[in-house]
Amino acid sequence: MILIDFYLRFAKVLFERYKGRVKYWLTFNEINMLTEPFGAVFCAGMLDEADNNEETRYQAMHHQLVASALAVRMAHEIDPENKLGCMLAYHNGYPYTCHPKDVFFAQQYGQIHNSIAGDVHVRGAYPGFAYRYFAEHDMHIEMLPEDTQILRNGTVDFVSISYYSSNCVSLTQEGAETTQGNGTVNIKNPYLKASDWGWQIDALGLRYVLNQIYDRYQIPIMIVENGLGAVDEITEDGRIHDDYRIDYMRQHIEEMKEAVCDGVDLIGYTCWGCTDVVSASTGEVKKRYGLIFVDKYDDGTGDMSRKRKDSFYWYKKVIESNGEIL
Repeated sequence: MILIDFYLRFAKVLFERYKGRVKYWLTFNEINMLTEPFGAVFCAGMLDEADNNEETRYQAMHHQLVASALAVRMAHEIDPENKLGCMLAYHNGYPYTCHPKDVFFAQQYGQIHNSIAGDVHVRGAYPGFAYRYFAEHDMHIEMLPEDTQILRNGTVDFVSISYYSSNCVSLTQEGAETTQGNGTVNIKNPYLKASDWGWQIDALGLRYVLNQIYDRYQIPIMIVENGLGAVDEITEDGRIHDDYRIDYMRQHIEEMKEAVCDGVDLIGYTCWGCTDVVSASTGEVKKRYGLIFVDKYDDGTGDMSRKRKDSFYWYKKVIESNGEIL
């Protein structure tokens, strides 16, 4: 509980300092990444390889879920106008074939990697399939008697997600070609194009995901990460012509509008990201996501000056028109 207490002390300072000024809060970023080996970086820093196992990561996720629930209650008590959300790195895994084993495996994939954390955040309790998964994988997650009530009393007001790509999963296609995703490695979808780093571009998948989440939880949704990691270069005219990023964002925003027409209560969108930063997934500056170019390179050179990309000016118009001008 010591780390939880530290977290709550930090949260209290923020809630009180920004009372009346900040209304929307996220308790933890991409908390469900702890269901993947990459999630070791979400355990208060990098885990030693020997400690990077499912039980350790799920135990860490449980502590974070408890901390989140306590923070939600605290935020509501400090300011009843506060809206608290969870944040999931949404894992969209299609069945690779129509074989029933693949279809069912895809359902289980979504349950484990999305819905365990999502259900605790939104419904206030672990779903039944979580306990079966823990038992079948010989995981013994320590849960204190009071945790049940804490989780029940600390449910979130909205769901937020990061969405970059989709992939395929299978139990029947051993040896199928794989590709990267946001913290994942799964089967390549032959019907999709991919980024320079193999992340498959699937704008329609965002509409599918938004409908899936809203059908399950029936509370507002916010997209807080969506973008394209790419190699950007300054051309002879001194500009960065990243039409590929504009195309990516345009396609995804179009599908967001379709999801709203489907009945999804989508309350916000923020792209990833504003400026170029070191990519968390690869540790590279070369993999750029920003709308603003930062003059820094993997070899350490660069003066850190900034330059607006074409996508910056395009997105400015998108914001001004609330998505009408794409």
